[in-house]
Amino acid sequence: MKPNSRLECASCQHLSSSHFNSLDSDGLSEINSNKVCLSFKKGQTIYHEGMRVNGIYCIHKGIAKLSKLGPKGKEQILQFATPGEIAGYRSMLANEPMIGSLVAHTELTACFIPKEVFVKQVKNSPNFSFELLSASCHELGEWGKVISNMTQKSVKERLSEMLLLLETTFGVDEKGCIDITLTREEMANMVGTATESLIRLLKELKKEEIIETSGKQIKILDHSELKLSADLMY
Repeated sequence: MKPNSRLECASCQHLSSSHFNSLDSDGLSEINSNKVCLSFKKGQTIYHEGMRVNGIYCIHKGIAKLSKLGPKGKEQILQFATPGEIAGYRSMLANEPMIGSLVAHTELTACFIPKEVFVKQVKNSPNFSFELLSASCHELGEWGKVISNMTQKSVKERLSEMLLLLETTFGVDEKGCIDITLTREEMANMVGTATESLIRLLKELKKEEIIETSGKQIKILDHSELKLSADLMY
């Protein structure tokens, strides 16, 4: 990692979608004065699984992934962090080790905020504390869905739902493809199946003209059919 040029919180393009938007001007100014902006190369580890963190990162540009190594050494992607999101605060506030490693999925720029500065805002700003509590509760609910899906849904249903979630999270590029690049192995680990099975299921969805693939790029052609394939009612 290396220091980056100074990024001002008050003029950050992601402030409106960030939890820091709930801070007053003094709180935001204190965060701004004490943060360090850093750049990470793709694949570089920011937090290691099991470490105790002494500060949090706010993603400014790029995508980070929280991943965990399974018993057989396979990487399991638990979640992604996109611009405006903060990473590491749950482990830090709970004084628990990181449940996974935070890794730069792409070239990444993030701002590091020391623990004492972040905790001071948590204690002094009820709005900020409520934002973090709401985010934690939402994430807990999402984890409940993941556990339910892994035990009750078929692999094809999980894959279909994951594709819809990826598009919702990252949007699409100028070609209409989901705007994140994942290897087939990464996708297989996310839905809990073998890479060969993942490839076969993608071919099935492509044959059914629900998706279109080109290399690592995936484009959803029929959202309604993909929702049916995911066994989603909405």
